[in-house]
Amino acid sequence: MMSMMVLRGGVDMEGFKTKSRVAIVVAVSMWIGLAGLYGLLKPISNGCAMTYMYPTYIPISTPENVSSVKYGLYLYHEGWRKIDFDDHLKKLNGIPVLFIPGNGGSYKQVRSLGAESDRAYQGGPLDWNFYGSSPNLEGGVDIDLNDISLPSRYASMLDWFAVDLEGEHSAMDGQILQEHSEYVVYAIHRILDQYKESRDARAKEGASVSGSLPKSVILVGHSMGGFVARAAVVHPHLRKFSVETILTLSTPHQYPPVALQPSLGHYYTHVNQAWRKGYEVETSQAGLYMSDPPLSHVVIVSISGGYNDYQVRSKLESLDGIVPPTHGFMMSSTGMKNVWLSMEHQVILWCNQLVVQVSHTLLSLIDTKTSQPFSDAHQRLGIFTKMLHSGIPQNFFAPRPLQQPKKSDHFPIQKGKVIHAPHVPAISGCPSNSQWSEDGLERDLYIQTSTVTVLAMDGRRRWLDIQKLGPGGKKHFVFVTNLSPCSGVRLHLWRERGTSASATNKGVVEVTTKMVHIPSGPAPRQIEPGSQTEQAPPSAVFWLGPEDMYGFRFITISVAPQPTVSGRPPPAASMGVGQFFNPKDGEQVFSPYKLIHSLFTDKDDNLKEDHPLTLNLTFSVSLGLLPVSLSLITTGCGIKKSEFPIEDTEDVETSRLCRRRCFPPVALAWDATSGLHVFPNLYSETIVVDSSPALWTSSHASDKTTVLLLVDPHCSYRTTAGVPLTAAAGRFLLLYFSQISGLCFAVAFFALMRQAYAWELDRPIPSVLSAVESNLRMPSPFFFLATFPILFAVLFCSLSSKSLPPIISFSIVSILCYIFANGVIVVLILLSQLLFYMAGTSHVFIKKRLQVCEGSFCFSFFQWFINMSSNFASIKVIRILRVNHLIITSLVAIALVCLVHPTLGLFVLLLSHALHCHGALCSFFMASFRSHVQTSEFYESGNNGDSDTSNLSPINETCTGSPESTRSYGETQLEIFHHHHGLLVLHLLAALMFVPSLVAWLQRTGIGQRFPWFWDSALCIGVILHGLCDSKPEFNFYLFPIPRIPLLEIRLSFAYLIAGYFSSISALALAPYRVFYAMSVIGIASFTFRVIQTRYRKNGETYYRSRKHSHRH
Repeated sequence: MMSMMVLRGGVDMEGFKTKSRVAIVVAVSMWIGLAGLYGLLKPISNGCAMTYMYPTYIPISTPENVSSVKYGLYLYHEGWRKIDFDDHLKKLNGIPVLFIPGNGGSYKQVRSLGAESDRAYQGGPLDWNFYGSSPNLEGGVDIDLNDISLPSRYASMLDWFAVDLEGEHSAMDGQILQEHSEYVVYAIHRILDQYKESRDARAKEGASVSGSLPKSVILVGHSMGGFVARAAVVHPHLRKFSVETILTLSTPHQYPPVALQPSLGHYYTHVNQAWRKGYEVETSQAGLYMSDPPLSHVVIVSISGGYNDYQVRSKLESLDGIVPPTHGFMMSSTGMKNVWLSMEHQVILWCNQLVVQVSHTLLSLIDTKTSQPFSDAHQRLGIFTKMLHSGIPQNFFAPRPLQQPKKSDHFPIQKGKVIHAPHVPAISGCPSNSQWSEDGLERDLYIQTSTVTVLAMDGRRRWLDIQKLGPGGKKHFVFVTNLSPCSGVRLHLWRERGTSASATNKGVVEVTTKMVHIPSGPAPRQIEPGSQTEQAPPSAVFWLGPEDMYGFRFITISVAPQPTVSGRPPPAASMGVGQFFNPKDGEQVFSPYKLIHSLFTDKDDNLKEDHPLTLNLTFSVSLGLLPVSLSLITTGCGIKKSEFPIEDTEDVETSRLCRRRCFPPVALAWDATSGLHVFPNLYSETIVVDSSPALWTSSHASDKTTVLLLVDPHCSYRTTAGVPLTAAAGRFLLLYFSQISGLCFAVAFFALMRQAYAWELDRPIPSVLSAVESNLRMPSPFFFLATFPILFAVLFCSLSSKSLPPIISFSIVSILCYIFANGVIVVLILLSQLLFYMAGTSHVFIKKRLQVCEGSFCFSFFQWFINMSSNFASIKVIRILRVNHLIITSLVAIALVCLVHPTLGLFVLLLSHALHCHGALCSFFMASFRSHVQTSEFYESGNNGDSDTSNLSPINETCTGSPESTRSYGETQLEIFHHHHGLLVLHLLAALMFVPSLVAWLQRTGIGQRFPWFWDSALCIGVILHGLCDSKPEFNFYLFPIPRIPLLEIRLSFAYLIAGYFSSISALALAPYRVFYAMSVIGIASFTFRVIQTRYRKNGETYYRSRKHSHRH
């Protein structure tokens, strides 16, 4: 007895641990989901200015020989005056640009780009500044941006066309995506033909005809419209050289935003493969050169919206592996010149800062000599780079190693003198037309400290001795200012002290143009003339490394005199701060432990005066996954007795006083995926980058984030850093939604594996929830199921040419996604089980109430209805349908899959599973009720143990662990419920994968439908065969007879295990749609085995195993 109690206690403890484990998984999953949704649904402030326009849309007629009238083509016209459409089309002579809307978009979204392009053409090019604007291009790009000249006037205007795609959801269905690309090909040809028709009409009327006809169309696509543009370029029916330039806005190039439908993933793979081949040089079989790559003339630029674009991440918008860097690049709007903003998915179409820059960029592509876009691909790529890139290179954020030139390049400094060396850095000086006068400079200032400050435009030149101020490792010099380069401030390197910095002085090199522009944010307003204001935010940063200053003795900072404007207050206080510093003094590394700990407790630190101007912060976990909320509170500002106690730093007067002396901090974050992110006026801000760390395809560089803080060294601060929980949860859901979707299938497959394995061992089939609980046991089942796909991914990268992902973060995040997927499946199981139990209980209750009401009028009517139904069911056709209900279900489901839509066929399969679950559960409830009634009647009869009660003992009836025992009817029905419930969960996930496609299909109802794609239909037929052929638990073995080979036995549990691993690997590869391969293969194998079984059954042979023990009625 004692041993039985101990055993039962151990079992109870094990059950408690299992349920606790599942409860923790569900709690964590629900917390991440709810916190993430809260963080994603919070309103976003993007800082974009609105674009205004007066739109007119001119329809382009369709030729009579074209039967397609489903979509439309329009020409945009800007202006409030009413125009004659035909007359306007006759005057068409600009550069054609075709706008392609995205998922659910409208052709009217072209209005912002069309309006600003018209204003840009009328107003002329932007005022050119003298900031450094030649970023380092990727390896293999042989383009000197100094040779790329921008026009002083625009040679031709842009004619904006737009395709009307009826607002269809192209991101949800591969067939819609293909139809859109086919129509865009037609639209390109129609546009080029329209220019010829317009020219002929003008010539026919005797009007002057000049210039050449356009030979190509510039494509601008938003969201999925950008991918449609790429698909049109590789379409076999497109005229050669009719597209040479593509600009995409928030377009997913690598994968679909949500890769759920198989045909959508296949179409992406097909188009991307065609682009890869399009840039390969064509050679003969002998390896001899035959011709240039087919796409050698095509240049493509992808612009992402940054971290505020929740629909498409920058990782998906990258062109890596699709387009070589010699023909395209991807950049984020956060690092885009004159923009510097992150924006939502739709905002990128009307954000005025971005639309203006894009309009001027496209106008700059036009050659002033030919009035047509440049034919040279490198010329067009160079213009895109010069017009869009910020000019801040990646190595600007990394501590620069000391790279001493060779001894032959320079001579050493001896006795305070520098021997002139022949080497002079190749840096272009300020142009001669910039306003500057050396005579206007007053007396020189000689700086004796490592930090120099410019508080006003005083017209003085400040001398800094490199040899004197740069010892002790302070080999770097940084200068932060809000003064304009060339006209407000100039910087020079001197080999020896002199008086003139003219170009004729060979010992002086001007380095002003090495300044790089950063967004300054709003300038403070001055209330009264002459009153002291807050310091203006910096607008430029200048950095010299030891390799830049080698061979020079002095740096000079020349400031122009104060401009006077009559009747107006002077501008905000001018500012400039320079410093010699050692980058290691400002380095700080945030380890993963610190970042995770800051999820719960913010990290405070004090930054005292005379600190380095630049603080290099390295976050070991990407800020794309764990955004950091950074706050800087001024505690002192360099005035005597201004070092306030910590508890008084919130005082308004203190903050106002110090903001007059300290320039606002600026944070520059660099991410390997999305590039530069700038956060001006950083007093309190959440720093986040649009990175995609811890993925199979991620590089080690994407696993970290470098942040460069520019902070006034004259002031002291209290810094607070922490990771917001909601922001981190939101980024987790955004980055790994596709991964979690595929892992949910893996969890379902592993649960079915447990059920099949129990059947094979002649054990009771566990419930789906119990199967998931078993797979979460530590350490063996959990790590065996969760870590094997990760090891496979790492091994695959090691054996192939692909680079290894960051193993630690990749493993941790993948396991966390697997745990989250388990939580999602558990919630789905509980909800569906609750519905079935409620429906079953209601069914049994109603049936019992009808039995109680036997003899009443209602019961007589119900009995009559049952008899009529029985008579109807006795009809031969109905009897055949009832006996062969699986065949009827399969025929209906397959017909819907092939002729209507795959989702409808999957819904029929789900209905079949639901009916089986409901019937089995009701039978279990009725059997339990009868057993309970019989037991109660036995004890109420007064039997005190004289009779044999062994047949009614509950312990004996439910005991199924003994090999000699048989299962009751109720237990068997419960096992059937568990079996069908597991299949229902798996196929419910499959149906949900096709629901977005169904939504897009319903939108197109009545406007001409095509049959579903063959690939989608074929895979869904396999899923249906799996659901119907494995609908009975006794069919749990595959036995394939092979000639001269013993009977091959493949257990279904093993097949489910392989399918689960395949689903996990597909999820890690961001291709969850591939799970349909596993389901269809199992379904086809099941169907094949059933055919083999039927064939051999006719010959008196049996090639399947039934269960050893049957139930007892």
